[in-house]
Amino acid sequence: QVQLVESGGGLVQAGGSLRLSCAASGLTFRNYRMGWFRQAPGKEREFVAAINRSGVVSIHADSVKGRFTISRENTKNTVYLEMNSLKREDTAVYYCAAGTIPGTDPANYDHWGQGTQVTVSS
Repeated sequence: QVQLVESGGGLVQAGGSLRLSCAASGLTFRNYRMGWFRQAPGKEREFVAAINRSGVVSIHADSVKGRFTISRENTKNTVYLEMNSLKREDTAVYYCAAGTIPGTDPANYDHWGQGTQVTVSS
């Protein structure tokens, strides 16, 4: 079975940094596009970033460009989200996802983790 397990969330002050990790198992990791999404209380799930199979190409939502960076290590079956200059509006549950169709729509992703909470205070 496919498992995506996020870690690294927590409580951080505005302006601080966190690095999220997502460890994948049960799938051929290098064959999947990986993405990060987030969902804040009362809001819909929102695209954050995605990276292609090799890690050469990535995209980031306008709201996080210049602050967040997605990366992957295929030898470790892990995708990361480095988050810097965090803002209160970044507070959300962050989800890791795996898919095969390029895009920012959550519907393009086939497998999802359980999420990790990121709370930014100020």
